[in-house]
Amino acid sequence: MLRDSQLKKDESLENSALTCLPSLLDTMEKEVMRHSKALLLLSCDFGTAWNARKLIVSRKLLSPMFTDELLLSALVLSYSPKSERAWSHRRWVIKMIAGKSANMQEIVERESELVKTLAENSKMNYRAWSHRCWLVSYMSDSQVLLELQSSRDWAGLHVADNSCFHYRSRLLLRMIENLRHNNDSDGFSGAEFHQKWKEELDWVGMLIKRYVGREALWLHRRFLSLVWMKHLAIDDQCGFIKDEITLSQSSTIIPDNDYGDYQAQATYSATYIMWLAKQMPMSFGVELRKSSHYEALKLFAGNVGKSCLWDSTTSIIEICDDR
Repeated sequence: MLRDSQLKKDESLENSALTCLPSLLDTMEKEVMRHSKALLLLSCDFGTAWNARKLIVSRKLLSPMFTDELLLSALVLSYSPKSERAWSHRRWVIKMIAGKSANMQEIVERESELVKTLAENSKMNYRAWSHRCWLVSYMSDSQVLLELQSSRDWAGLHVADNSCFHYRSRLLLRMIENLRHNNDSDGFSGAEFHQKWKEELDWVGMLIKRYVGREALWLHRRFLSLVWMKHLAIDDQCGFIKDEITLSQSSTIIPDNDYGDYQAQATYSATYIMWLAKQMPMSFGVELRKSSHYEALKLFAGNVGKSCLWDSTTSIIEICDDR
């Protein structure tokens, strides 16, 4: 009898413990979330605290918790805009809700605005712009077009920030991907895309002339020119060649005051033509030799030396003469 009574008592205690266990776990999780938040506000790159929050949120999978994580990471980024842990946590949250949220496009729009705000307050924020580039894969065609338009003014005022032009490149590549998959539900036609690319080339050419010696502009033009040559300028190769030679020619003029930015502009221009000569067909060398710019390039190459205009195997002059 005593043994049966003890067994019943033990069983009752066990059931009571099992009943209390969920409540105890819930209390512990709340404490972890509260203390980890305090830790992250003091030390935003404390990886263990971020991971603890991920573990609890992934077990609950509750929409309010995802919202709280976005709010917390936004708070952290407001005073530490280059925190890699905070940006990484933000991407993790968006991945978790991507397949469950009906308003994903609204989330992407808010994220893009957040990056824009933080970029204004923290110059050359590579991590913020990388996050914005990552968001492109979640954008609809209409959002891609809107982002391309809205980021143009910002880029025009921050011509030394290569990250912004990299973002524009990612948007343009997304347009190519959508066209290849024939995704024209809310998108654009091939002719519209062709026009957008031409407008981007003309716009960057204008910025190159206006803001002298900015390497980010020349790098972005390389990207635009490469895609233009391979996919878009099939019927207008001669016009493209003449436009690039004219741009390079105007960019290698150095005033008598020998201003440093003009020296840099001439160097970027000449290296751009050297790069272009390797990408273009033989007609490029013919057109370049016929232009007055050819003699100026040879003179410029002699002045600045091989370190700027020559690579390990051949020079631009040799390329054009061979052709």
